[in-house]
Amino acid sequence: MARRKLRGFGNWGDALFRGASAAFGLSLLVVALLILYELVFESRRSISAFGWGFLTGTSWDSVHRVFGAAPAIYGTLVSSLVGLVLAVPVSLGAAIFLSEMAPPWLRSPLSFLVEMLAALPSVVLGLWGIYVLIPWVRSPVETWLGSRLGFIPLFDGPPFGVGMLAAGLILAIMVLPIITAIARDVMQAVPGSQREAMVALGATKWEVVIGAVLPYCRSGLVGAVILGLGRALGETMAVTMVIGKGYNITASLFQPASTAASTLASEFNEATYNLYISALVELALILMGITLLVNILARLLVWRVARSPEVIAE
Repeated sequence: MARRKLRGFGNWGDALFRGASAAFGLSLLVVALLILYELVFESRRSISAFGWGFLTGTSWDSVHRVFGAAPAIYGTLVSSLVGLVLAVPVSLGAAIFLSEMAPPWLRSPLSFLVEMLAALPSVVLGLWGIYVLIPWVRSPVETWLGSRLGFIPLFDGPPFGVGMLAAGLILAIMVLPIITAIARDVMQAVPGSQREAMVALGATKWEVVIGAVLPYCRSGLVGAVILGLGRALGETMAVTMVIGKGYNITASLFQPASTAASTLASEFNEATYNLYISALVELALILMGITLLVNILARLLVWRVARSPEVIAE
């Protein structure tokens, strides 16, 4: 009798646990939909006034009540791309060293430092960027690049220090520990039998990493990079403090620019009428859409990579 009661209670408890877990999972979807609804509702004035032209407009003039999001979208994508280009090679190299080559006495302290760097508040990195990074970017980095590679549009213009290059560097510093930590954990999850099989074939340490470790965990590495991209797209304070306030579309990385997040942070307190506020909310809606699109594409990419192991193995 006692066993039957216990069995019945266990079935009831499992059902309750499943229901509560489903409710918690659905609550996340509900919160996301409520946020989306609020953004759409509050941006209705801007949508009605500018329509699709808001996406292609290049002017942000609060005096004449003309707003366009193209420079902010451009700045968001370019600064994030620059940050990833700079951070991904360093992150993957650091993850390979920590998981495959570092001696045990060094692995733990370095891993702790990487995780501590990921926990630094963005405003702290922004202050460091103002007092340390920007002077260094202005001279010697931009001065050297401009004098030798100024014929390339990316490095054309005077060395301001603040601008897209500084924003890309600060984003690289911010996403580097995230990508490194996740990539290290993914590599450490590779079964030891994979490494032992390569060693038995006479492979060197580098060949083991290239031939056994990286192909096995490539989907996890792609996911780590995408998580870093998500952090870069939404970063606000550090980027606002080093990117300047130029609202334009230019190929030069030396020019001050704006991102969607930095525009929201710097303009919201100055919004004094409803259309101005609505345009900022629509900009936030676009940023949410970009982040959602990137995550969908990332999920498809991870799924495709995970479904084709033979491509990398060959």
